[in-house]
Amino acid sequence: MAGIEGAAGIITLNRPRTLNALTSVMRAEISEAFAAWSRDPGVYAVFIVSATERAFCAGGDVREMVECGRNHPDEARRLLAAEYSLNWQLDCFAKPTVALIDGVVMGSGVGITLYGTHRAAGERYRFAMPETAIGLFPDDGVSWVFARLPDQVGVYLALTGRSLGRADAYRLGLVTHCIPAQRFVEVGEAVREAEPVDPVLDTRHEDPGPGELEAVRPTIARCFGADSVEAIISRLEAERGAERAWAEGVLHDLARHSPTSLKVTHRHVRLARQLDLSATLAQDYRLACRFMQNHDFYEGVRAALVDRDQPTWRPDRLADVSDALLDTYFAPLDADELQLTTREELQAVR
Repeated sequence: MAGIEGAAGIITLNRPRTLNALTSVMRAEISEAFAAWSRDPGVYAVFIVSATERAFCAGGDVREMVECGRNHPDEARRLLAAEYSLNWQLDCFAKPTVALIDGVVMGSGVGITLYGTHRAAGERYRFAMPETAIGLFPDDGVSWVFARLPDQVGVYLALTGRSLGRADAYRLGLVTHCIPAQRFVEVGEAVREAEPVDPVLDTRHEDPGPGELEAVRPTIARCFGADSVEAIISRLEAERGAERAWAEGVLHDLARHSPTSLKVTHRHVRLARQLDLSATLAQDYRLACRFMQNHDFYEGVRAALVDRDQPTWRPDRLADVSDALLDTYFAPLDADELQLTTREELQAVR
């Protein structure tokens, strides 16, 4: 739902049964609202909030994408283009945008919040990009952000899909403020009255305490800085001492994920270090279109959401995911490449 209250535009995610999984209709409504609010002098700032305490947003509606990908491939490509165009539109939006996040934020939920000016995390905040577990890859431009995180934490998060609490997210810049969820109402009321966003959030920010990753950051840097997924696994297997149990847990997670997804993701994050956000989104689109044409995404969704068993990946070994196969995922789409409106054009529409 989109509406205006006082000086604030408000996007409310309200699909509690699906943990606010984003559909194409929801994305279109968000895009339309942001386009209108960019031209509305009465809108000072925008909020993105959840109507349910169960989650902020568990990602995109993968059932919708599976149905389109299997039965309407042209429509699936259109929906992917619209999704990544929305990410770019949000990055280009020139007014303050505040996401009030308490609970799980994953996948597409990250994609509609990460490019705003402010992200406030409540006590139950959990961030994750778990796509490699369902035969996909972290998209929505998030690999561009992962590529710039310190100590190879972005590569670690992209490959494992493991979640973060708000303390780590704050230290990594994934959120800008940590505010008790019970104070979100105060924040909303103040900004509806056009009070400046920065002091409204700054005065309510609380130190979140130590993060979960602090103890293992050196190990992540040592292991996930390797040049290949196979080398990362070798380094994890060689871990001894205090971090051995942690490394074994990571190895267990990686062994369950799609080998193709792992290798595509590893290359994608490393390449994104040399790209800007728009070029990363264009690469996301190429990759997503190729995943829609192949086996692992549909198999991963079947195993996770339908039969709840272990997927059978193709190929099922990292060694069988060749560089030549990876090249087919990253190859340009020629006339079908994603075309994004320039930042200047988007910001000139007022």
